Amino acid sequence: MASAASSAAGSRFQSFLNHPAGPKTVFFWAPLFKWCLVAAGLKDLSRPADKLSINQNIALTATGFIWVRYSFVITPVNYSLAAVNFFVGSTGLVQLGRALNYKYNTAPKLAEEEGAKKAIVGSS
Repeated sequence: MASAASSAAGSRFQSFLNHPAGPKTVFFWAPLFKWCLVAAGLKDLSRPADKLSINQNIALTATGFIWVRYSFVITPVNYSLAAVNFFVGSTGLVQLGRALNYKYNTAPKLAEEEGAKKAIVGSS
């Protein structure tokens, strides 16, 4: 009985190793390391919105969602690549939203308040 279980586990492991998107291929390692982009995007949630790059986040959003589509078209279909790119695109989209909200809503209000303070100080 024990030999049957170890044989099944061995064959599952062999199947994993020899899979077309297994650890012997770039299809396994590229998505694994691409999770670092997701981690960086999540860490940027603590950054002030005025320090975020709009162009960088447009690029991350676009490439993330374009590569999700590509992940389903290539052979072998690579679900791990699709997952990581979905999260790259999503974190880029969230950061892009934060940066645009700051640029178009918060920054003009801060400039208006700063101008009002200077007008009050200038009239004294």
